[in-house]
Amino acid sequence: MNDDTGIDVILPAASAGERLDTVLGQMFPEYSRSRIQAWLRAGRIQVDGASPRASVRIRGGEQVQIRVPAVEAGAWLAEPVPLRIVHEDDAILVIDKPAGLLTHPGSGHANGTLVNGVLQHVPDNQYLPRGGIVHRLDKDTTGLLVVAKTEAARQSLIAQLASRSMHREYLALVLGAMTGGGTVDAPIGRHSHDRLRMTVRSDGRPAQTDYRLAERFARHTLLRLRLATGRTHQIRVHMAHIGHPLVGDPVYGGRAVLPPGLDLDAIAQWRRFTRQALHARRLRLIHPDSGELLSWESPVPEDMEVMLDLLRTVGHG
Repeated sequence: MNDDTGIDVILPAASAGERLDTVLGQMFPEYSRSRIQAWLRAGRIQVDGASPRASVRIRGGEQVQIRVPAVEAGAWLAEPVPLRIVHEDDAILVIDKPAGLLTHPGSGHANGTLVNGVLQHVPDNQYLPRGGIVHRLDKDTTGLLVVAKTEAARQSLIAQLASRSMHREYLALVLGAMTGGGTVDAPIGRHSHDRLRMTVRSDGRPAQTDYRLAERFARHTLLRLRLATGRTHQIRVHMAHIGHPLVGDPVYGGRAVLPPGLDLDAIAQWRRFTRQALHARRLRLIHPDSGELLSWESPVPEDMEVMLDLLRTVGHG
């Protein structure tokens, strides 16, 4: 169980001309680019039997072998964290995450996360990188995410993310009355002065978010969004970038803007909403074992539904 994990993949032809470390980062979003570069330097990544530099430009079609260092059992603790499981079989686990639950441990938060609960529910996931997590949701974002229960399933899900065949639809309530949908295609990287924030920057990683109007109000808009990529804080950063930050997201400018016409009780309800208004509503993927196309939908959480009901009482824009 403690041997290195071997991964064999073929580099996509569509990525010809791009840097090797960039392509591998896109194919394996659960590993940071710096970690991939370190594995290349250590010879843990072989391309057509050779150990190339991170900066080499790929042709597409090369065979890649990666030796992922063994995950130490017990690095993350199994804990009885309640999980809202909407689907489970031998290969995958689909969870409806509530607000306030971290996806995995981080600085100052070693326990009580979704991964701690997954390890309690599926003990063998301690031997999978990142406990089987292949994509994450921010602490205060609600909704659906999928967890792999086997290495084969993990590789399948990663490949679906890389090829954009996994469908993830979000609902977001943003500031401003928007007039139409569109696409934000803007690279995202770490903020130069605040390491806890991300920002649009020319040297960032490619990021694309498609959005469509779901409902329009006087000073707010409910959007349906699809991710073509999965960067940290992507929706939050992209919506702020176009001047429509998420309601309840002060990190990216989503200050409180009261709808006109609310009475005092409604204003008090509105002000009780203290997280970003973002919900991972739909998830569709190809089952790693059966090849069947599966989909799930999560209802809008109660606190966000209250916000929408308040907006509907004062009319649409």
